[in-house]
Amino acid sequence: TPVYVNDTLTLDFAERDSFASHHYCFHVSDDEFDGIFDRVRDANIVYRSTPMGPDDLQLNTRMGGRNFYWTDSDGHIWEVLTVSYARQEAGAAT
Repeated sequence: TPVYVNDTLTLDFAERDSFASHHYCFHVSDDEFDGIFDRVRDANIVYRSTPMGPDDLQLNTRMGGRNFYWTDSDGHIWEVLTVSYARQEAGAAT
């Protein structure tokens, strides 16, 4: 079942009896982050500042931006971040 995130991104969900857990990461703008974070908190979803740590209800700011993680009922780890882990080329604009 496809979920259309925007004009260039579609998430396709498969129905299976069992499957391995996956990590899904979304690099978003500060405004998008604020909206997503508000919806997660409003839905009372527990979140954390590390991929596998305790649900500490904290944001991670170590990369100079903000990110957080949560695990869904199927065991998938979701991450939203404002600063990419990808290294910038020397002299590239941020």
